[in-house]
Amino acid sequence: MTEYALRIKELPASEQPRERLREVGPQALSDAELLAILLRTGVAGINVLQLAQKILLEFGGWTGLQRADFDELRRAHGMGEAKAAQVKAALEIGRRLLLATPEQRMQISSPADVAGLLMVEMSHLQQEHLRVINLNIKNQVLKITTVTVGSLNSASVRAAEVFRDAIKLNAAAIIIVHNHPSGDPTPSADDVIVTRQLIQAGQLLDIELLDHLIIGQGRWVSMRERRLGWG
Repeated sequence: MTEYALRIKELPASEQPRERLREVGPQALSDAELLAILLRTGVAGINVLQLAQKILLEFGGWTGLQRADFDELRRAHGMGEAKAAQVKAALEIGRRLLLATPEQRMQISSPADVAGLLMVEMSHLQQEHLRVINLNIKNQVLKITTVTVGSLNSASVRAAEVFRDAIKLNAAAIIIVHNHPSGDPTPSADDVIVTRQLIQAGQLLDIELLDHLIIGQGRWVSMRERRLGWG
């Protein structure tokens, strides 16, 4: 039996994403509905809501869309340059809002806050990334920077690179975060060495290293909680 996809305007008003957003607010919409509003139109045989579901599945959700480069997104079936640009612009707006103004900046009060900020994205990276969260005196996020990509060890991590933005921003403290692509967040001997070196460098610069988090697949470890490098 042949099935025909309903155009979005043929759906009941209560099921159309824009109308639902107006009636119940954006927080009540699914990821597919939010993406459908950005895409605006579907393609032959696929309405925009179905296209949004397909794109989210193909790229692995919002974090996959964020990681995908423009050309990769543009080439996806049903996308094209206009839709790809709309999605990339919206994701960038969301990223900038996180660090928008001092009163709106996220405040870090625990290792769980750090994990909540970066775990979704970093747990799926296929290479090791070392990121630095630069904080003001209130532990509010000033900037997050990627320092190195690739295998991390005490020889490859340079304190000058880790603290570069912190010095520019006059940050009071930093937190470093890196991922283990294996999925196991257990700290290695090199992780402990790197942590000790950066604690010492921070003491010389009067910029405290608050913590070093390691992110795995669905799990994370705070090295400070385990007293690894701080002992």
